[in-house]
Amino acid sequence: MLNTITTRPTRPELVADWEHLFKVFIRPEDDDCKAVLIKYMERILFGLHDFQKTYVGITEAKSLKDLSEAFINTIISENPEKKLADVITCLIKEIAPHAVNVASPYFVGHMTSAIPFFMVHLKTIVAALNQNVVKLETSKVLSVIEKQVIAKIHRLIYNKDQKFYDENVQNADTTLGTFVEGGTTANLTALWVARNKRFAPKNGFSGIEAEGLAAAYKAYGIDRCVVLVSRLGHYSLRKSAGVLGIGNRNVIPIELDERNKVDLGGLKKAINEFKSDSRTCVLAVVGIAGATETGTVDPLEDLADICREHKIHFHVDAAWGGPTLFSQQYKHLLKGIDRADSVTIDGHKQFYMPMSCGMLYLSDPASMDAIAYYANYVNRMGSVDLGIKTLAGSREANSLILDCALKIMGKKGYSLLINHGIETAAAFADEIRKRDTFELVSVPELNILTYRICPADIREKLAASTNENDRRRINETLNNINRDLQRIQREAGNSFVSRTTLRLCRHPEEDIVVLRCVIMNPMTTLDILREILDEQETIFKSRLADML
Repeated sequence: MLNTITTRPTRPELVADWEHLFKVFIRPEDDDCKAVLIKYMERILFGLHDFQKTYVGITEAKSLKDLSEAFINTIISENPEKKLADVITCLIKEIAPHAVNVASPYFVGHMTSAIPFFMVHLKTIVAALNQNVVKLETSKVLSVIEKQVIAKIHRLIYNKDQKFYDENVQNADTTLGTFVEGGTTANLTALWVARNKRFAPKNGFSGIEAEGLAAAYKAYGIDRCVVLVSRLGHYSLRKSAGVLGIGNRNVIPIELDERNKVDLGGLKKAINEFKSDSRTCVLAVVGIAGATETGTVDPLEDLADICREHKIHFHVDAAWGGPTLFSQQYKHLLKGIDRADSVTIDGHKQFYMPMSCGMLYLSDPASMDAIAYYANYVNRMGSVDLGIKTLAGSREANSLILDCALKIMGKKGYSLLINHGIETAAAFADEIRKRDTFELVSVPELNILTYRICPADIREKLAASTNENDRRRINETLNNINRDLQRIQREAGNSFVSRTTLRLCRHPEEDIVVLRCVIMNPMTTLDILREILDEQETIFKSRLADML
C-alpha cells in the first residue's frame, strides 16, 4: 500500500494589477478576508479591554535586540506579499503581543492609559471621512465643529461672558485656539505667538516673522531673549526655544520650593536681574499645571500677578492637568489659569482620546493673527480656513472625537475620572507611608507621585548625617537599587511604574532616582497598587537588599 501525503494547495502568487488594486481599494479581497476583518475588528470595537488583555502584554519577555533582528529587511516587494486577511492576522498574532498594554490597570508609569471603547469607533469614523481641516473645501462642517468645540474648552478655561462667545464662536476673523499634534507643538505655538507679538512690526521694521531674529534684536535694541519656568518644565519648551531661534539655553530653570512648585522669590529675583539688563528681554513665564514628573501645579494666580506687573506673556502648560477644571471638587487647584495669555492642553492625556491630540487656547482672540500665513492654492487671503493660523498644514479632524466625547461623557463623567485619579493617588501615598521599605518623595497634588526604596533605617542615617560625602554615597547606592528595581519589575511584565531623577528642595545638589506612578486608569484600584508595592518589596528583599 502506497503512503499518500496530503499537501495544502499553494496559493497563487499575488500580482499588482488593476483588478487587485480595485479590490483592495474599495472592498475586502474575498469572503475569507472579510471574515477575518470582521472577527478582529468586532473584538476591538466592542471588547477593547478584553482584546488587549488577550493579545497585548504589559511587556513581552523578548528583548528589543531580538525584536530588531526580525525587522531588518529593507526591500519593498515588487508585487503584494500578503492579502489583507493575512496582514491582519499577522498584526494580531505577531505584532500586538510585543506592543505595550497601556490599558492594563497595572500599567501606571506613564501619561498614556486606557481609552474608552467608543474612542475607537470615533477614530474609525474620522479616518473613514478623511477630512482635512486645513481648509473648508476639504472639511466644511468639520471646520465649523472645530471652532465650536474650541469655544467650549475655551469657556472651561477662561469662562468669559456669553456675549464674548456669541461674538467669537464662529467668527472668521478671530481665533480662540487651535488643535495641534500634541503638547510639544502647543507649547511651540504659544511661544511663537509670544515671540511675534513681542517683536511686532514698527518704524520700518517688518516684524520678526518677516525679517528674522537678528533684525528683530537690532530693531528692539536687545541681544537676548529668555523664557522662565520651574526646573520641572517640560523639555518641549527647550525644543521650542531652539526651533524659534531663541536658543534652548535661554529657557532658564527656576528652583523649586519645598512643595515642588516654582519658587516665587527666585522667579522675582530672576525677572528683576534680567530687566536690569536693558539688552535682555523676558519673553515669557511658563506656569505648570501638572508637572510631568511630580504632577504639581505652580501658584498660577501669583504668576499671573507677576506677569501682569512686568508685562510678560504668561503661558500655562496644562497639558496634563487642564481637565482638572471639570472637577468641582479639585478645579481650585488650577486657580489663576483663566488669567493666562495662552494655555496648552493635551487631548490624548486626561481627555482620554487616542494619540495624538494637543490643543492651544488664547485669552485674546486676535493673538494668533501674529502667526497667520496665506497661500493662493490653499489658505487664501480673506478665507476662513483654519490652516491660516496653525503650524501644521494638513491634519485630521480630532475635534470631532473630542466633541463626541464631551457629549458622551459630560462634565460629570470626566469629573469622575479626575476625582478617581487624585483620590487614588492620595490613598496610594498613605499606603507608601505605612511601609518601612519605601520613602514617599513627592506628595501627590493631582494624580502623579514619586517614591523610592529607602528602608527606615537608611532614612534615619540620611536624616542624621552631616557629612555630605556619606549622604552622596548612600544616595548613589539607593539610586542603583531603584534603577535595578524598576528594570527588573518592567522585564517581569506583571506591572509597570516608570522612574525619573529629581533634585529636592532640601538637597538641591543631589540627584535622587525615584519611582514614578501616574494614576489615570479608572480600573486601577488601591488593591492593585498594593500588589505593585508587594512585588517591589519582594524584588528588593530577594535580589537587591544586599547592596545596602
